[in-house]
Amino acid sequence: MLAVVDIEYIRKKHFLEGWSIRKISTQLDVSRQSVRKAIADAERKPYTLTKAKPCPVMDPYHDIIAQWLEQDKLAPKKQRHTAKRIYDRLYTEHQFLGSESAVRRYVARLRSEIDGPNIEPFFVLTAEPGEVAQVDWGQAEVKIKGVTTTVHIFCLRMKASSVPFVWACLHERMEAFLEGHVRAIVWLGGVPAKFIYDNLTTAVRKILHGHERDLQERYITLRSHYLFDSIFCNPESGNEKGSVEGLVRLVRRNALTPVPKVDSIEELNRLLLAWCERQREIHRQAWEAEKAALRPLPVQEFRPCITHMLPVNKLSLITYDRNRYSVPTEFIKQNLRVDVYSDRLEMWHRDKKVAEHVRLPGRGHASLQLMHYLTALARKPFAVNHAAVVRELPEPYQEARRVLCEGSPSGYRELVQILLLHREFPAEAVREAVTQALAKRRLTAEEIRQDLINATLPTPTTSPVTVPQSLAEVSVSVGNPNVYNTLIERCTHES
Repeated sequence: MLAVVDIEYIRKKHFLEGWSIRKISTQLDVSRQSVRKAIADAERKPYTLTKAKPCPVMDPYHDIIAQWLEQDKLAPKKQRHTAKRIYDRLYTEHQFLGSESAVRRYVARLRSEIDGPNIEPFFVLTAEPGEVAQVDWGQAEVKIKGVTTTVHIFCLRMKASSVPFVWACLHERMEAFLEGHVRAIVWLGGVPAKFIYDNLTTAVRKILHGHERDLQERYITLRSHYLFDSIFCNPESGNEKGSVEGLVRLVRRNALTPVPKVDSIEELNRLLLAWCERQREIHRQAWEAEKAALRPLPVQEFRPCITHMLPVNKLSLITYDRNRYSVPTEFIKQNLRVDVYSDRLEMWHRDKKVAEHVRLPGRGHASLQLMHYLTALARKPFAVNHAAVVRELPEPYQEARRVLCEGSPSGYRELVQILLLHREFPAEAVREAVTQALAKRRLTAEEIRQDLINATLPTPTTSPVTVPQSLAEVSVSVGNPNVYNTLIERCTHES
């Protein structure tokens, strides 16, 4: 095949210098047919096969592979043959001796023959300021108190300005999905007109025809509170929200590289929010236009929680997500409203919040609060030594329990009276007072209570007292104490 420079040389010799085809063929030692092609067209045409080359290694297996690929059309997308799986089956079931790379090339060719050209067109997408926010979840690893932890990153990105918002949570459940929206909207200072999502189960119960979706009730409540519209991508079409897809990678490679080492998820979120602020500053000009176009925030903030009515068992515990949480004993055998947030649980009786707990990770754990059991301990003081809620208290309470319950037959009653001081005084103050009482070896509820009262009294003033002049000139004579001795002797003599 002639090179481009050869074609140029031939055409110049023929058209400018008048060389014949024979002379050019003889001088360049190329065929006359090639010379004629060069003279007819200056553009070098790439060589293309008119029919596929035979493949002696793979052709005997053409029908087998084609059958497997046809059967794949009826199988779930995630359980269809890969080229690697086809090679493994050919090797084990048909004693195939060729290479895996040969199978890969052959499968790619067969797929194009079976499926035909299937090139999907893409479009450059744009949006007006305040019009579109794209939302997605991502995952990353961080070290929390030295432990490698997988965190879930709620990612939102404004389409027009590219301003991002990210927030980390330990899970992707409905309450976290709701809280991510609330935090993002508050941080943005307004509400975008539309949100674009994948088909997240936290929002979508069922995919209907086209872009129609059967939505989760709690998500509908969120949408109606902030009055925004939602658009859901076609299945497996992440390109329809490419801005936020890119944000997930950007956060991992920038805000979370190197791997952050933090003491809590709250500290991690402070780092992420600072990164978002820097990004907003970078896009300041576009952000100002975006911010001006956002809808105003509603007067009331949305509560990002899900609600359950749950029973209280005879141990004064509510079970949620296989963990147990204590409530005051007066609510045993009643149903309480439990508001489940991403990081905590709130227990309500009518309009009164009666308990609140940090949400426990994992399964099979219990969160017990001493205040919930004080009434029961007052009624059944003998249980104080082995009650789980007491055994979980920190020092110095464990030392006080050993001193009182193991050193005296009735010491358990004194320990209960000490614990009941939590009703009157702050927990930290009681703890400090118990520590001091142990050091002084005066471990009684009455003395600890007196120490707590003394600690609340105002500090005596040491500044000099100004005495009025009229009182300063008054002179009062001092009596003789020996007079009392005389009176005592007289009374004794008369008796």
